[in-house]
Amino acid sequence: MGGLRRLMGLQQGGPVAYSQESAAEVTFDSAMQLSAVWACVKLLSETVASLPLHIYRRTENGGQALDLNHPLSILFSGKPNRYQTKVEFFETVLLNLVLHGNAYCGITRIGGRIVSLLPMMSAQVRVAILSDGAVVYEYHKSDGVEVLSSDSVWHLKLMGNGVIGLSPLDYQRNTLGIAQAAENAVTKIYRNGAKPSGVLSMDRVLNPKQREEIRANFSSLTTGSDDRLMVLEGGVKFDAISLSPQDIELLSSRKFQLNEICRWYGVPSVMVNDTSGSTVWGSGIGQIVEGFYKLTMRPILEKIEASIDANLMGPREVGTRFSEFDFDALLRTDFKTRLESYRIGVQGSIFTPNECRKEEGLPPVQGGDQLYIQGATVPLTMAGQNQQRTELAPNAIQDPTN
Repeated sequence: MGGLRRLMGLQQGGPVAYSQESAAEVTFDSAMQLSAVWACVKLLSETVASLPLHIYRRTENGGQALDLNHPLSILFSGKPNRYQTKVEFFETVLLNLVLHGNAYCGITRIGGRIVSLLPMMSAQVRVAILSDGAVVYEYHKSDGVEVLSSDSVWHLKLMGNGVIGLSPLDYQRNTLGIAQAAENAVTKIYRNGAKPSGVLSMDRVLNPKQREEIRANFSSLTTGSDDRLMVLEGGVKFDAISLSPQDIELLSSRKFQLNEICRWYGVPSVMVNDTSGSTVWGSGIGQIVEGFYKLTMRPILEKIEASIDANLMGPREVGTRFSEFDFDALLRTDFKTRLESYRIGVQGSIFTPNECRKEEGLPPVQGGDQLYIQGATVPLTMAGQNQQRTELAPNAIQDPTN
């Protein structure tokens, strides 16, 4: 452990220093209590986890085919570890990746074959580079610290220095601190029955005992939910000294913080139930959702796919096997539009009928594995010849696509 630090040192995913103290202490637990953070992290995690992940092999003719017998296909089709399903596994991985900028999974191999991937909480892992350039991982557990080699850990990371990703949770500390301070202010206001703090003033000097008695008698003016009518006499006046929610524009501030948090995660605010932002991007919700999938989700999926290919595939499989999320499931259009796309694809010899039927979950039909082409388009000089042939041979087999 000591020798590890004496070498090239530990890597850091957060800022070296902050310009000023945060308005409130920010931790994983406090951040997740903000509804905007919870909604953004949940949306990103569950969206990735819901997508099918396939392993393909490249064919000799330049195409690709599903490799259902590949160890990773078997692993991700069942339980990646003894605790989690594939969906639960990727939810945990994305939770750590999105908040901490890094996700770590312990790799278990039997005979060189990966049989388990177990997530390790990012807060418990520290990354270091040794003098020979090797990357090692310190895994802090209840029973001590375990040092793991890079071959034993699958490390996913966001943008960073190439060894470790930058932590969004650390870098957005001030933004989250302001949001938490606003939440605390709202909680305090409602806990005190929306009563402002203030001072009691009078035209004479009191001794300490009298001050305590008056403070106790009139404490409900500023604390508690008691809304009884108070009678002030003897020249006693109450003056509020705290600002009202309207004065500090609390509602506007909370709305601004919602947009700020969504900006950190690349999530349009309308997708976390902020209806006020439904027309700020594109001409409608459809364009917003499509833009989110392409600009936010696609880079995350590409990052995971590239990491699987580089770090989980065997040395002999590089270039012949690759992973791919079924991203088309996110961009699936309405039924009428899909039928029109299938018609164009079949008539243009791009898809076979059975390939289109498979996309809709329908069984194959006889003759549906052939490529067809629309035969109505002919040179102008040949116009009318097909009609003449039909009249001469009325029982001839016609092009099935006509």
